[in-house]
Amino acid sequence: HGIDHFFHLCQEMRITIPETMKYFCVTETVALYLQKYIQYRKRKIFFGSTGKINDLLPSILKHKNEKYFVPQSDVHNDDIKNLLDANNIVNTEAVMYRTVPNDGITPEFVGQFDMLVFFSPAGVHSLRVNCPDFQQGEVKIATFGSTTAQAVRDAGLRLDLDAPNEHAHSMTGAIDWFLGL
Repeated sequence: HGIDHFFHLCQEMRITIPETMKYFCVTETVALYLQKYIQYRKRKIFFGSTGKINDLLPSILKHKNEKYFVPQSDVHNDDIKNLLDANNIVNTEAVMYRTVPNDGITPEFVGQFDMLVFFSPAGVHSLRVNCPDFQQGEVKIATFGSTTAQAVRDAGLRLDLDAPNEHAHSMTGAIDWFLGL
């Protein structure tokens, strides 16, 4: 969403993005998505392999004199800003989009699943807003990341699977392990 909003705003404001612009992405998937807006071969694109900002830091430090623009959601933590500030990297954060609950989530919709998987605290919030009387019962809940796991606990729900864990680094691997596959 950050990429889409960034390029849309640049277009609306008639800002020409220079060919020398460098892009630092947390994953290769995000880097490849940039092809929707730029010619991938002509730009300098850097990405990490684990999806964590710490993995991207060596590339950022090689370009320490650049100024970094960090697009993000209104629901974010300050990990990126703190990391860049700690390494004396000039950066500016901008909220490019709002995260809102999906009103398509109904008790009937949620009730047809054996497991709910959350990747952000916003997903847990969406469940609470759209299904305030949700009773977990036999429904398993899985989360990816410690803040999402804490959001489930804070909501008074039972956390059945938390990833990454000692058995798996991805949610897919954690579910496979959980199901005994």
